[in-house]
Amino acid sequence: MPATPAWPPKSAPRLFVPDEIRAFEPVAIGETGAHYLSRVMRVKPGDVVILCDDISGEWATSVVAAEKRSVTLEPVSKLRGREAVPDFWLCPALLKKDRFDLVLEKATELGVAAIHPIVTRRCVADKLNLDRARTVTTEAAEQCARTALPALEEPVKLDALLADWPADRTLFFADEEGGKPAARAFAASSGPAALLTGPEGGFDAAEREAVRALAQAVPISLGPRILRGETATLAATALWMAVAGDWRD
Repeated sequence: MPATPAWPPKSAPRLFVPDEIRAFEPVAIGETGAHYLSRVMRVKPGDVVILCDDISGEWATSVVAAEKRSVTLEPVSKLRGREAVPDFWLCPALLKKDRFDLVLEKATELGVAAIHPIVTRRCVADKLNLDRARTVTTEAAEQCARTALPALEEPVKLDALLADWPADRTLFFADEEGGKPAARAFAASSGPAALLTGPEGGFDAAEREAVRALAQAVPISLGPRILRGETATLAATALWMAVAGDWRD
């Protein structure tokens, strides 16, 4: 006897939608999502689409109607609740667009809870298209089957970030001039955490002094080599997830 096919099928397309999903209440997908579903994935009535809303979790839905500019889906089964992610913020200095896109995409895949971009004196870029950046993180979450989107904030200057820093959150500072070995520092800490990484040219002396003056800051070393901004950010995030985050489970 042939095996019963998995349901929902693993090949079912995935999308995030802006409104909360409720069982059997039709969901209308707008033009961009409809183009993807009807023209790229070629869904037809009766096919399964996985929807997430960043509120209730993940749902299996059935295609009711599929047109070029609109697709209607009916939620039929809740698959998972919204996932709990480690309370870990990423505070990366802005980089050139393609490199910062990589940071946004991979940080989402790695499971950060929030991304707080910063502007430092040596940043090549000082602006971020937030709508476009949210598209990058949303597509990354769809690809890696996250059910919770990372919060994405407007860029702020480093001094503003430090001035409003929460008293109960450790700020691991990737300092190219050295600090505690990162793995050891991560393992010794508990509670809410964040990672601060610099731009292509690194932090200047005044910025480094200001960060180190913050009581919650813990300078860390990422090894003997000089890393690009995106490499340092993603390597340290992966290490934190392995030592103190949800990779331990």
